[in-house]
Amino acid sequence: MAVVKADAYGHGAVEVVKYYNTLGKYKPDYYAVAFPKEAVELRSAGIKDPILVFNPFEKRNAHLSKKYNLIATIFNKNHTDVLLNENRKYKRKIKVHIKVDTGMNRLGIDHDKAYDFIKYVSEKKEFKIDGFYTHFADADIKDKSFTLLQLKRFNKLIAKLKVENINLGLIHAANSAAMLDLPETYFDIIRCGIALYGYYPSFETSESLMLKPAMSLESNITTVKEVNPGETISYGRRCTINERTKIISVPIGYADGYRRGLTNKAKAIVKGRVFNQVGTITMDRTMFEVGQADIKEGDKVILLGNDNNENITAWDWAKILNTIPYEITCGISKRIPRIYV
Repeated sequence: MAVVKADAYGHGAVEVVKYYNTLGKYKPDYYAVAFPKEAVELRSAGIKDPILVFNPFEKRNAHLSKKYNLIATIFNKNHTDVLLNENRKYKRKIKVHIKVDTGMNRLGIDHDKAYDFIKYVSEKKEFKIDGFYTHFADADIKDKSFTLLQLKRFNKLIAKLKVENINLGLIHAANSAAMLDLPETYFDIIRCGIALYGYYPSFETSESLMLKPAMSLESNITTVKEVNPGETISYGRRCTINERTKIISVPIGYADGYRRGLTNKAKAIVKGRVFNQVGTITMDRTMFEVGQADIKEGDKVILLGNDNNENITAWDWAKILNTIPYEITCGISKRIPRIYV
Protein backbone atom coordinates (compact mmCIF):
# COMPACT_ATOMS: atom_id res chain seq x y z
CA MET A 1 0.00 0.00 0.00
CA ALA A 2 1.71 3.15 -1.22
CA VAL A 3 0.79 6.14 0.93
CA VAL A 4 0.37 9.11 -1.40
CA LYS A 5 -1.42 11.55 0.90
CA ALA A 6 -0.42 15.23 1.04
CA ASP A 7 0.20 15.21 -2.73
CA ALA A 8 2.52 12.21 -2.32
CA TYR A 9 4.44 14.00 0.44
CA GLY A 10 4.89 16.99 -1.84
CA HIS A 11 6.07 15.02 -4.87
CA GLY A 12 2.85 15.19 -6.89
CA ALA A 13 0.38 12.38 -6.26
CA VAL A 14 -1.00 11.93 -9.76
CA GLU A 15 2.39 11.64 -11.45
CA VAL A 16 3.80 9.49 -8.65
CA VAL A 17 0.92 7.00 -8.86
CA LYS A 18 1.12 6.91 -12.65
CA TYR A 19 4.79 6.07 -12.32
CA TYR A 20 4.19 3.37 -9.70
CA ASN A 21 1.65 1.80 -12.04
CA THR A 22 4.39 1.23 -14.64
CA LEU A 23 6.37 -1.02 -12.28
CA GLY A 24 4.82 -4.31 -13.32
CA LYS A 25 5.05 -6.91 -10.56
CA TYR A 26 6.47 -4.24 -8.23
CA LYS A 27 3.53 -1.87 -8.52
CA PRO A 28 1.55 -1.25 -5.32
CA ASP A 29 -1.64 -3.23 -4.76
CA TYR A 30 -3.32 -0.33 -2.95
CA TYR A 31 -2.94 3.42 -2.57
CA ALA A 32 -3.78 5.40 0.54
CA VAL A 33 -4.68 9.05 1.04
CA ALA A 34 -5.77 11.14 4.01
CA PHE A 35 -8.92 12.79 2.66
CA PRO A 36 -11.60 12.01 0.04
CA LYS A 37 -10.59 15.03 -2.04
CA GLU A 38 -7.16 13.50 -2.58
CA ALA A 39 -8.72 10.23 -3.74
CA VAL A 40 -11.07 12.03 -6.13
CA GLU A 41 -8.07 13.76 -7.69
CA LEU A 42 -6.52 10.37 -8.43
CA ARG A 43 -9.77 8.97 -9.82
CA SER A 44 -10.19 12.05 -12.03
CA ALA A 45 -6.71 11.38 -13.42
CA GLY A 46 -7.77 7.88 -14.45
CA ILE A 47 -6.33 5.90 -11.52
CA LYS A 48 -8.49 2.78 -11.09
CA ASP A 49 -6.58 0.96 -8.34
CA PRO A 50 -8.00 0.44 -4.83
CA ILE A 51 -7.70 3.63 -2.74
CA LEU A 52 -8.04 3.65 1.05
CA VAL A 53 -9.07 6.93 2.68
CA PHE A 54 -7.63 7.21 6.20
CA ASN A 55 -9.90 9.98 7.45
CA PRO A 56 -13.48 8.85 8.15
CA PHE A 57 -16.10 10.10 5.71
CA GLU A 58 -18.55 12.75 6.89
CA LYS A 59 -22.11 13.49 5.83
CA ARG A 60 -20.94 16.16 3.38
CA ASN A 61 -18.63 13.80 1.47
CA ALA A 62 -19.89 10.27 2.22
CA HIS A 63 -21.46 9.94 -1.23
CA LEU A 64 -17.96 10.08 -2.74
CA SER A 65 -17.10 6.68 -1.28
CA LYS A 66 -19.49 4.89 -3.62
CA LYS A 67 -19.42 7.36 -6.50
CA TYR A 68 -15.64 6.98 -6.84
CA ASN A 69 -15.34 3.41 -5.51
CA LEU A 70 -13.24 4.41 -2.51
CA ILE A 71 -12.48 2.38 0.60
CA ALA A 72 -13.61 4.06 3.80
CA THR A 73 -11.92 3.90 7.18
CA ILE A 74 -14.41 3.33 9.99
CA PHE A 75 -14.15 2.87 13.74
CA ASN A 76 -17.51 3.79 15.26
CA LYS A 77 -21.22 3.45 14.53
CA ASN A 78 -21.53 7.06 13.43
CA HIS A 79 -19.20 6.27 10.52
CA THR A 80 -21.31 3.32 9.41
CA ASP A 81 -24.56 5.30 9.74
CA VAL A 82 -23.21 8.16 7.65
CA LEU A 83 -22.07 5.81 4.90
CA LEU A 84 -25.37 3.94 4.88
CA ASN A 85 -27.52 7.07 4.80
CA GLU A 86 -25.58 8.71 1.98
CA ASN A 87 -25.15 5.64 -0.21
CA ARG A 88 -28.58 4.02 -0.30
CA LYS A 89 -28.99 4.62 -4.03
CA TYR A 90 -25.96 2.43 -4.79
CA LYS A 91 -26.47 -1.32 -4.77
CA ARG A 92 -22.91 -2.55 -4.41
CA LYS A 93 -21.44 -3.13 -0.97
CA ILE A 94 -19.54 -0.39 0.84
CA LYS A 95 -15.88 -1.36 1.19
CA VAL A 96 -14.34 -0.47 4.54
CA HIS A 97 -11.17 -0.91 6.54
CA ILE A 98 -11.63 -0.91 10.31
CA LYS A 99 -8.99 0.98 12.27
CA VAL A 100 -8.06 -0.12 15.77
CA ASP A 101 -6.28 2.12 18.26
CA THR A 102 -3.61 0.08 20.03
CA GLY A 103 -1.83 3.03 21.66
CA MET A 104 -1.51 5.93 19.22
CA ASN A 105 -4.57 7.60 20.79
CA ARG A 106 -5.48 9.52 17.67
CA LEU A 107 -7.89 7.62 15.43
CA GLY A 108 -9.45 4.17 15.76
CA ILE A 109 -11.62 2.22 18.12
CA ASP A 110 -9.87 1.21 21.35
CA HIS A 111 -8.48 -2.30 21.07
CA ASP A 112 -10.20 -3.39 24.27
CA LYS A 113 -13.57 -2.11 23.09
CA ALA A 114 -13.36 -3.11 19.43
CA TYR A 115 -14.81 -6.62 19.40
CA ASP A 116 -18.52 -5.73 19.49
CA PHE A 117 -18.22 -3.01 16.84
CA ILE A 118 -16.29 -5.25 14.46
CA LYS A 119 -18.80 -8.04 14.93
CA TYR A 120 -21.61 -5.56 14.23
CA VAL A 121 -19.99 -4.43 10.95
CA SER A 122 -19.33 -8.01 9.89
CA GLU A 123 -23.04 -8.78 10.24
CA LYS A 124 -24.22 -5.79 8.18
CA LYS A 125 -24.88 -7.00 4.65
CA GLU A 126 -24.30 -3.51 3.24
CA PHE A 127 -20.61 -3.60 4.20
CA LYS A 128 -17.62 -5.55 3.02
CA ILE A 129 -14.69 -5.55 5.45
CA ASP A 130 -11.83 -5.21 3.01
CA GLY A 131 -9.18 -4.60 5.65
CA PHE A 132 -8.26 -4.21 9.29
CA TYR A 133 -5.42 -2.06 10.61
CA THR A 134 -3.61 -0.17 13.34
CA HIS A 135 -0.89 2.47 13.42
CA PHE A 136 2.32 2.52 15.46
CA ALA A 137 3.20 5.51 17.62
CA ASP A 138 7.00 5.17 17.82
CA ALA A 139 8.23 2.39 15.57
CA ASP A 140 10.93 4.82 14.39
CA ILE A 141 12.91 4.74 17.67
CA LYS A 142 15.45 2.13 18.78
CA ASP A 143 13.43 1.01 21.77
CA LYS A 144 10.67 -1.07 20.20
CA SER A 145 8.98 -2.04 23.47
CA PHE A 146 5.88 0.11 23.00
CA THR A 147 5.55 -0.92 19.36
CA LEU A 148 5.71 -4.55 20.43
CA LEU A 149 3.05 -3.86 23.06
CA GLN A 150 0.83 -2.37 20.35
CA LEU A 151 1.49 -5.41 18.19
CA LYS A 152 0.60 -7.74 21.07
CA ARG A 153 -2.72 -5.93 21.57
CA PHE A 154 -3.44 -6.08 17.84
CA ASN A 155 -2.63 -9.79 17.61
CA LYS A 156 -4.78 -10.57 20.63
CA LEU A 157 -7.78 -8.88 19.03
CA ILE A 158 -7.17 -10.60 15.69
CA ALA A 159 -7.05 -14.00 17.38
CA LYS A 160 -10.32 -13.33 19.19
CA LEU A 161 -12.06 -12.29 15.97
CA LYS A 162 -10.73 -15.25 14.02
CA VAL A 163 -12.24 -17.61 16.59
CA GLU A 164 -15.59 -16.14 15.52
CA ASN A 165 -14.67 -16.71 11.84
CA ILE A 166 -14.96 -12.98 11.13
CA ASN A 167 -13.28 -12.16 7.84
CA LEU A 168 -11.08 -9.11 8.42
CA GLY A 169 -9.86 -8.77 4.85
CA LEU A 170 -6.29 -7.53 4.49
CA ILE A 171 -4.62 -7.03 7.85
CA HIS A 172 -2.00 -4.29 7.98
CA ALA A 173 0.10 -2.47 10.57
CA ALA A 174 3.62 -1.87 9.23
CA ASN A 175 4.53 1.71 8.34
CA SER A 176 7.94 2.65 6.87
CA ALA A 177 9.74 2.28 10.21
CA ALA A 178 8.21 -1.11 10.96
CA MET A 179 8.88 -2.21 7.39
CA LEU A 180 12.59 -1.51 7.95
CA ASP A 181 12.91 -3.06 11.40
CA LEU A 182 9.99 -5.33 12.34
CA PRO A 183 9.08 -8.06 9.84
CA GLU A 184 6.70 -9.57 12.42
CA THR A 185 4.40 -6.59 11.71
CA TYR A 186 4.01 -7.30 7.99
CA PHE A 187 0.72 -9.27 8.05
CA ASP A 188 -0.97 -9.14 4.59
CA ILE A 189 0.13 -5.74 3.32
CA ILE A 190 2.62 -3.01 4.24
CA ARG A 191 1.83 0.72 4.30
CA CYS A 192 4.93 2.51 3.02
CA GLY A 193 5.05 6.29 3.33
CA ILE A 194 8.23 8.33 3.71
CA ALA A 195 10.48 5.43 2.64
CA LEU A 196 8.91 5.53 -0.83
CA TYR A 197 10.30 9.02 -1.24
CA GLY A 198 13.82 8.10 -0.20
CA TYR A 199 14.03 9.01 3.47
CA TYR A 200 14.41 6.94 6.61
CA PRO A 201 11.75 7.88 9.19
CA SER A 202 14.43 8.81 11.74
CA PHE A 203 18.11 8.36 12.55
CA GLU A 204 17.16 5.51 14.90
CA THR A 205 15.74 3.10 12.34
CA SER A 206 17.97 0.62 10.61
CA GLU A 207 19.04 1.20 7.03
CA SER A 208 18.10 -2.31 5.98
CA LEU A 209 17.13 -0.95 2.58
CA MET A 210 19.20 1.54 0.61
CA LEU A 211 17.08 4.66 0.08
CA LYS A 212 17.74 7.59 -2.23
CA PRO A 213 15.77 10.86 -2.02
CA ALA A 214 13.41 11.17 -4.97
CA MET A 215 13.12 14.97 -4.85
CA SER A 216 15.66 17.56 -5.89
CA LEU A 217 14.93 21.28 -5.62
CA GLU A 218 16.68 23.45 -8.16
CA SER A 219 16.52 27.03 -9.34
CA ASN A 220 18.61 29.50 -11.32
CA ILE A 221 20.47 32.66 -10.40
CA THR A 222 18.59 35.77 -11.50
CA THR A 223 20.99 38.47 -10.23
CA VAL A 224 24.64 38.76 -9.23
CA LYS A 225 25.53 41.83 -7.17
CA GLU A 226 28.89 43.07 -5.84
CA VAL A 227 28.58 44.12 -2.19
CA ASN A 228 31.17 45.99 -0.09
CA PRO A 229 32.24 45.26 3.51
CA GLY A 230 29.87 46.66 6.12
CA GLU A 231 26.78 46.46 3.91
CA THR A 232 23.77 44.46 5.06
CA ILE A 233 21.49 42.00 3.29
CA SER A 234 17.69 41.73 3.13
CA TYR A 235 14.90 42.56 5.58
CA GLY A 236 15.88 43.27 9.15
CA ARG A 237 19.56 43.61 8.14
CA ARG A 238 20.29 40.27 9.77
CA CYS A 239 23.51 39.71 7.81
CA THR A 240 26.48 42.09 7.60
CA ILE A 241 29.11 41.49 4.92
CA ASN A 242 32.74 41.34 6.11
CA GLU A 243 34.58 41.57 2.78
CA ARG A 244 33.84 42.50 -0.79
CA THR A 245 31.83 39.67 -2.25
CA LYS A 246 29.20 38.63 -4.74
CA ILE A 247 25.64 38.14 -3.58
CA ILE A 248 23.41 36.08 -5.81
CA SER A 249 19.63 36.06 -5.61
CA VAL A 250 17.46 33.06 -6.43
CA PRO A 251 13.71 33.26 -7.19
CA ILE A 252 12.50 31.04 -4.38
CA GLY A 253 11.26 31.93 -0.91
CA TYR A 254 9.06 30.90 1.97
CA ALA A 255 5.96 31.00 -0.26
CA ASP A 256 7.58 28.09 -2.10
CA GLY A 257 8.46 26.14 1.04
CA TYR A 258 12.00 27.51 1.44
CA ARG A 259 11.34 28.27 5.06
CA ARG A 260 12.20 31.60 6.71
CA GLY A 261 13.66 29.68 9.64
CA LEU A 262 16.56 28.65 7.37
CA THR A 263 17.78 32.28 7.35
CA ASN A 264 21.59 32.55 7.59
CA LYS A 265 21.81 28.77 8.17
CA ALA A 266 21.02 27.10 4.84
CA LYS A 267 23.37 26.25 2.01
CA ALA A 268 23.17 25.80 -1.76
CA ILE A 269 25.30 24.07 -4.36
CA VAL A 270 26.44 26.02 -7.42
CA LYS A 271 28.88 24.49 -9.91
CA GLY A 272 29.76 21.74 -7.47
CA ARG A 273 30.59 24.12 -4.62
CA VAL A 274 28.65 24.82 -1.43
CA PHE A 275 27.75 28.41 -0.52
CA ASN A 276 26.03 29.95 2.50
CA GLN A 277 22.61 31.53 2.44
CA VAL A 278 22.70 35.14 3.73
CA GLY A 279 20.06 37.61 4.88
CA THR A 280 16.44 37.02 5.74
CA ILE A 281 14.70 34.61 3.37
CA THR A 282 11.82 36.51 1.80
CA MET A 283 8.51 35.40 0.32
CA ASP A 284 9.79 35.09 -3.24
CA ARG A 285 13.58 35.40 -3.15
CA THR A 286 16.65 34.17 -1.32
CA MET A 287 20.27 35.34 -1.36
CA PHE A 288 23.58 33.47 -1.13
CA GLU A 289 27.14 34.71 -0.71
CA VAL A 290 29.53 33.30 -3.33
CA GLY A 291 32.71 35.31 -2.74
CA GLN A 292 34.55 35.89 -6.02
CA ALA A 293 33.55 32.60 -7.61
CA ASP A 294 33.02 32.55 -11.36
CA ILE A 295 29.24 32.49 -11.14
CA LYS A 296 26.80 34.29 -13.40
CA GLU A 297 23.12 34.89 -13.99
CA GLY A 298 21.36 31.77 -15.23
CA ASP A 299 23.63 29.30 -13.45
CA LYS A 300 21.84 26.42 -11.73
CA VAL A 301 21.42 26.45 -7.97
CA ILE A 302 20.74 23.21 -6.09
CA LEU A 303 18.83 23.65 -2.84
CA LEU A 304 18.06 19.95 -2.36
CA GLY A 305 20.12 17.43 -4.27
CA ASN A 306 23.72 16.71 -5.12
CA ASP A 307 26.51 17.73 -7.48
CA ASN A 308 30.22 16.90 -7.55
CA ASN A 309 29.97 14.82 -4.35
CA GLU A 310 28.29 17.68 -2.47
CA ASN A 311 24.85 16.83 -1.12
CA ILE A 312 21.96 18.67 0.58
CA THR A 313 18.99 16.66 1.84
CA ALA A 314 15.71 17.35 3.61
CA TRP A 315 17.43 16.11 6.76
CA ASP A 316 19.83 19.06 6.53
CA TRP A 317 16.89 21.47 6.54
CA ALA A 318 15.11 19.45 9.22
CA LYS A 319 18.05 19.72 11.62
CA ILE A 320 18.05 23.51 11.28
CA LEU A 321 14.29 23.77 11.68
CA ASN A 322 13.98 21.13 14.41
CA THR A 323 11.56 19.05 12.34
CA ILE A 324 11.51 15.96 10.10
CA PRO A 325 11.90 15.38 6.34
CA TYR A 326 8.15 14.68 6.04
CA GLU A 327 7.41 18.33 6.85
CA ILE A 328 10.09 19.56 4.46
CA THR A 329 8.91 17.69 1.36
CA CYS A 330 5.22 18.24 2.13
CA GLY A 331 5.96 21.95 2.46
CA ILE A 332 7.30 22.44 -1.07
CA SER A 333 4.40 24.44 -2.46
CA LYS A 334 2.50 23.86 -5.67
CA ARG A 335 4.00 27.12 -7.00
CA ILE A 336 7.16 25.11 -7.67
CA PRO A 337 6.90 23.33 -11.05
CA ARG A 338 7.43 19.57 -10.81
CA ILE A 339 9.61 18.03 -13.51
CA TYR A 340 9.66 14.21 -13.63
CA VAL A 341 12.70 12.40 -14.98
